[in-house]
Amino acid sequence: MTADLIASAVAFLFTVMILSYLVGDNPAFRIAIHVFVGVTAGYVAAVACWHVLLPDLILPLINGTAETRARLAVPLLLSGMLLMKSWPPFSRLGAPAMGMLVGAAAAVAIGGAIQGTLLPQIGASLQAVDPVSWGSPEGIINGALVLLGVITSLAYFHFSARVKSPGSVGRLGAIEFLAGIGAVFLAITLGVLFAGVYSAALSALIERLHFLGRFVGIG
Repeated sequence: MTADLIASAVAFLFTVMILSYLVGDNPAFRIAIHVFVGVTAGYVAAVACWHVLLPDLILPLINGTAETRARLAVPLLLSGMLLMKSWPPFSRLGAPAMGMLVGAAAAVAIGGAIQGTLLPQIGASLQAVDPVSWGSPEGIINGALVLLGVITSLAYFHFSARVKSPGSVGRLGAIEFLAGIGAVFLAITLGVLFAGVYSAALSALIERLHFLGRFVGIG
């Protein structure tokens, strides 16, 4: 039995176990999920050890200069404090390291969202409504739709309200009207995103079914 055949048999088995969820939750599906989670966790741990801890912490501490060891004292201390989260009696010692880790991750995520999503989206919106870039009736229509979508979508998330009558509050009529149009744009956007996710999932399902057919010799 060749290695390729063994790999194909394992893939066939786990594919069937995952697809068994179509008939309801069952032990086979749970076993497959546990295996996938365990393999993923093991892979991440191995990558972290061989590509982060070993070259960036352990080897510099062993072979590095005194200056390098002193510079790595803080990461080593924080790593040790983070490991204390595994023992309930000492879990409080890991709180500062966990706080620093979460704070750094949040800062990176926010910075990445601003630089990678928000600013490019603002630039694309400004370019779409720039008369210089229109050049054709289609460009004018596209720019108008982008401008309308941006304004009305922002109006949808405008939650300031005023007292309309004793005991009731609400947004201004103009804001409410723009928010209604923005809801249409948001619904279309979410529908397109859902269609893309559904299409990707359907493509993966077709590929797996094709694999099952080829493995049993009917494809």
